[in-house]
Amino acid sequence: MRVVDIIAKKRDKQTNTEEEINFLIQSYLADESIKYQVAAWLMAAFLNGLTTNETAYLTKAMLNSGDILTINSSKPLVDKHSSGGVGDKISIPLAPLAASMGLAVPMMSGRALGITGGTVDKLEAITGYRTNLTNTEFLAIIKESGYAMTSQTATIAPADKLIYGLRDVTATVENTGLITASILSKKIAEGAQALLFDVKCGSGAFMKNIEQATNLANSLVQAAKAMGRPAMALITNMNQPLGLMTGNFLEIEESIVTLQGKGPADITALVVKQAAAMAVLGGLAKEPEAGEELAQQKLAGGEALEYFYNNIKLQGGDVAKLKADVGTRRAVYSYNITAREAGYLKIDAGLIGQSGVVLGVGRNKTEDTVDSEAGFIFNYKNGAKVNKGQQLVTLYASDEAKLAASVQLAEQAFSFSNEYTADELIYKVIS
Repeated sequence: MRVVDIIAKKRDKQTNTEEEINFLIQSYLADESIKYQVAAWLMAAFLNGLTTNETAYLTKAMLNSGDILTINSSKPLVDKHSSGGVGDKISIPLAPLAASMGLAVPMMSGRALGITGGTVDKLEAITGYRTNLTNTEFLAIIKESGYAMTSQTATIAPADKLIYGLRDVTATVENTGLITASILSKKIAEGAQALLFDVKCGSGAFMKNIEQATNLANSLVQAAKAMGRPAMALITNMNQPLGLMTGNFLEIEESIVTLQGKGPADITALVVKQAAAMAVLGGLAKEPEAGEELAQQKLAGGEALEYFYNNIKLQGGDVAKLKADVGTRRAVYSYNITAREAGYLKIDAGLIGQSGVVLGVGRNKTEDTVDSEAGFIFNYKNGAKVNKGQQLVTLYASDEAKLAASVQLAEQAFSFSNEYTADELIYKVIS
């Protein structure tokens, strides 16, 4: 068997076999110098698509390239994955809430890339918090606190890490089959027995329209079920930033407010509905309504917040300093953007995301650093009626030049209309 023949087959719109895809992945692991050949196959797959079977074969090949964790837990093992968006801090309050409800949550998360924020970067804004857990530490913390949050280790789906690096530099990221295989190989390797997918849709997401988002959601759910994992997907709105705070520490702060039961309406609704879906997938609730009731009880009673603080302590974070930082930790330079006219407000998440990259909230390349204290605090959401001159948002930066450049982009993100348009929060549920 030759790699060049596998490439030619995919180039000619034929279907690769499981043996061929395994051979391709194993060859790459054994000899990284063939990355130009793997890049050629990725482009062929991007242009011609992957079948459901090819997606499953690629998922299994990447899954089996490293460790597959076995978690001994009497609790249902359920995880959630988001396709990423601007201000998307949902995983941070969701994991402790789900754990407080009786689930075990093994959560491996990523870093920011482009306009989409990274859960790992946000968690590392907590002084002392460790996201580079060993597999042994990851399993022990799940057992003790109900959940753990870590970055992908070198031994979990190493083939995925290699291939993702190639996709990033060969313009082959936005492909449904490749995205599905990348997500599932890591999620199954981490030990999850059921999976919830939050597929973001809109200007601040990879998937810009409902059709694209639906294709990805169906692919994820079908592939997960084919691999023996119950799964569900929510397609959610990413046309405006989620919540009122965007930025690494700021989103930790808003997560705490949410766990205190005082979070913004959109964040609270998504956290509760996703916790309810996870409860259904894990068998703790027969229907979403029962799961929502349980989630709301755990928020109101303070249990979810206690799970959060306990996890911070177990992962090396300084809980006392975190509590002291809330409300005070901001980058040194700031600028207020005001409404240039009156009307019903609309905020473009994509432009805010681009502005955030300039501030240092996100990154253009994987090796870029992020600024934990940079970000945005919004005063209004889409549909709010504002008057000319009202303060819309405050931008924070550690560098005056970055702040000035970011403001130029952010000002373009606000538009005003004479008519009120309501935004749906959840477009579709796919199961």
